[in-house]
Amino acid sequence: MAVKNNGVLRGVLTVKRRTFLTPHYIRVVLEGNDVPLFKDTTIGVNNKILVPPRGVKEIHFPEYDEQKGEWIAPPEHLKPVVRTYTHRGINLSENEMIIDFAYHGDSGPASAWAASAIEGDKLGVLMKQGKKPLISPADWYLLVGDITAIPVLGAILETLPETARARVIIEIPTEEDRQELYTKADVDIQWVYNPFPGKDSELAAFVKKVSIPEDVSRFGYVAAEFSSVREIRAYLRKDLGWTSGELYAYSYWKDGVAEDQSVTARRKEKESI
Repeated sequence: MAVKNNGVLRGVLTVKRRTFLTPHYIRVVLEGNDVPLFKDTTIGVNNKILVPPRGVKEIHFPEYDEQKGEWIAPPEHLKPVVRTYTHRGINLSENEMIIDFAYHGDSGPASAWAASAIEGDKLGVLMKQGKKPLISPADWYLLVGDITAIPVLGAILETLPETARARVIIEIPTEEDRQELYTKADVDIQWVYNPFPGKDSELAAFVKKVSIPEDVSRFGYVAAEFSSVREIRAYLRKDLGWTSGELYAYSYWKDGVAEDQSVTARRKEKESI
């Protein structure tokens, strides 16, 4: 596979193994000759996965028409479902890439695929070429998310230096979904339990209880369901006066709405503040 002219890397990888790390969290380890294409990308950034339709074994990518200047989708019966996930890890010595999935039953095509994936199943991966920082340098961090954000929050924690301090709040469905997250930093992690993700979330309420230091540089990273992110962003930006440079807050999903139907609303809401 080659780098596309717009700087997008694409590869076809196959499932090496699949593990339920917790009842609602699946780790899929992929392998293949295309793994080295992604060697210079950042762990924790978004990627696009392409899930083939039921009964289709190969990955059919959209092709870029240079003359028309647009992407041409494959025929409908071959067209993969495209979803956004997190580049969780890469091991070049073993030719492996890791992608983690929040498991919410078979209601979503990516979740259903991950739950039933077997060795040899193919998955398409698209990523932008090059490195991209996830956070800005700071003395103190506020990291907030639900189970869908554990991959990126885990990646951030792994990069924090020993001198950093962080307050981490993560919402998960059950106590069994807690994970060991590695970091060198001085971190206080609080797990919040909500068996009905997207409904009755208390993430914003817990954020509002955090004692935020005023005498140090700070940075916040918030990733969760639409309504929670909107409330947390408004609290930090409008009520507490955080600047846009001190906060990244983006909703990974919107309750009751598929990703491809909610992306415009989620982007517009982010840009409104």
